[in-house]
Amino acid sequence: MTRKNILLVFTGGTIGSTVAGGTINTSTRAPYTLLQQFHDQYAEAGQVTFTTLQPLTLLSENLTPADWTTLIKALEAAPATDFDGIIITHGTDTLSFTAAALSCYFHALTVPILLVSSNYPLTDPRANGLVNFSCAVDFIRHQPHTGVFVPYRNPGQSMQVHRGHHLAASLQLSGDFISIQHKSYMQYSDGQFTVLNPRQAASGKTYPLKPRFCDRITLIRPYPGLDYRSINLTHTDAILHDLYHSGTACVSPSSGPNRALPAFLDHCRTHNIPLYLAPALHSPDAYQSTRQLLDQGAQVLWNLSLETAYTKLALAYGNFTRQEEINEFMAADIAGEHVASA
Repeated sequence: MTRKNILLVFTGGTIGSTVAGGTINTSTRAPYTLLQQFHDQYAEAGQVTFTTLQPLTLLSENLTPADWTTLIKALEAAPATDFDGIIITHGTDTLSFTAAALSCYFHALTVPILLVSSNYPLTDPRANGLVNFSCAVDFIRHQPHTGVFVPYRNPGQSMQVHRGHHLAASLQLSGDFISIQHKSYMQYSDGQFTVLNPRQAASGKTYPLKPRFCDRITLIRPYPGLDYRSINLTHTDAILHDLYHSGTACVSPSSGPNRALPAFLDHCRTHNIPLYLAPALHSPDAYQSTRQLLDQGAQVLWNLSLETAYTKLALAYGNFTRQEEINEFMAADIAGEHVASA
């Protein structure tokens, strides 16, 4: 088989950390630990040539939209198209957000990008970082797929390959990852990839984007008793309002005027701040609460994960100034990010 040239980009995270005195933190040694483990345990390591970059060194909980810009500029300067594939090491805390951001930005890229994480530092025998990394290498060597993907093996389970814009945040109080609706793209076992859920075709339209992500998108999560008076709109260009799993949020006036979303929607409108709702599947039937929000003119970002809705909005507001352009971009299925309706 032809030798593959892979661009390997280190950004920190647990996979790029060591433990000292009971504290996990990024380390300059950890990236080389990964490569050494790979060469020691991967039988065909000699068939791969790595070119390495390290544009970021941080624990991913400290990541901001500006770091996506730094990462993308480093990939474009390489340039990415000179390689058979790209592997990015990344922390788990914001993995789903970065995967979604890169999926949207690189929607026209002709080589695969794979984000690789680890649930523990690489020197811990429980760590899955090496097997996730080895899967990413095999994907580039054997799978002619383009797009952004995340290979990840939950403890006691088979390796799954997730599409970047369908990866959900890790399950609470665990390091496990799933795709939204539990629909992983592929399974990897005994050196073989099996497609579990074929991806839908994207619209085919490409957008000439700059790596600019607006950092004035405010994300609000619903919870019983949310008081909208606590939300300051001063430094906000747009609001993304998370929804409960059934695509709902509190609309009852009996809960108090400051705890119902319709009144807050009106408040945002008077300040010329667009408010978007996600995630929600488009369906002919909807709960009364959702119907009320739609009747009031709420903008629902249908069939997108929360992470994809957020990062795509940040990209839209960073690249476009006219609301019509923003709306068109948000509605377009540029990378197959839309989930099939129920």
